[in-house]
Amino acid sequence: MQMTKKLNLPKKRVRANELQFKKSMVVLGSLVGKNIKNQYRRSVLGILWTVLNPLLNMLVMSFVFSKIFGRNSINMDYPVYVLSGNIVFSLMRASTTSSLTCMVGNYDLLTKTRIPYAVFPISNVLSSTVNFFFSLIALAIVMLVRMSAGVSFHWTMILIIFAWLPGILFFSAGISFVLSVVYVRFRDIKHLYGVFLTLWMYLTPVFYSIDALKLDSRYLTVMNLNPMLHYLQCFRDLVNGTIPSGKEFLICYGVGLGFLGIGYLIFRLSRKRLLLYI
Repeated sequence: MQMTKKLNLPKKRVRANELQFKKSMVVLGSLVGKNIKNQYRRSVLGILWTVLNPLLNMLVMSFVFSKIFGRNSINMDYPVYVLSGNIVFSLMRASTTSSLTCMVGNYDLLTKTRIPYAVFPISNVLSSTVNFFFSLIALAIVMLVRMSAGVSFHWTMILIIFAWLPGILFFSAGISFVLSVVYVRFRDIKHLYGVFLTLWMYLTPVFYSIDALKLDSRYLTVMNLNPMLHYLQCFRDLVNGTIPSGKEFLICYGVGLGFLGIGYLIFRLSRKRLLLYI
């Protein structure tokens, strides 16, 4: 009789874990939908802004910087180059910025439901990923318009979804885990991170090429330490019909998994004290 009870215990635990997982997935889906709705609430064009926003940014950047950077230093159509960089950087920026307040903003759910806390920052990363897919529509529109200038579609663009995207999502999730717990105790981090993102964008070749800067080898080495540089380079290679080198993919996934592991460890160690400071 006792043996039968012992055998039933693992089965009950498995069922409990399955129910907990299903519950977490339902909450995760609800949070993603809620985040997207809140982002465009009371907006006339609504979710269309996910397509229009990158297009408008591309037009402004192309107009301002094309004379400076858009001639000989870039081996890619400049509007496509700028839009590609803006889409990639915006994915990381939106994922991490929205995750800053995810724990504080969901205090009721934290206290009233028993779900893993990690669901909250992950939901913001996934919401930004949905916006990223709409931004790809904007990229396709610009490429269609620029076909007269020699732009063409390549099969390698399929790899953006299956080979490139997971790497930057790991990277963004790692940063999001850290920011979500830091914000709970230090609310000023929201403003500091905004300033840091501005600096980070200018240090990343979003609208310029590193070759145009003609940097010394020492400065070039420092620039290569920027993870976003590698994510941008891989993305642009795939758009341009080139498969990135194995080294570039290794850097993207190595950095992404490294940040994810460290970020989740910090998040896990801090989660028990979160409710004390919210």
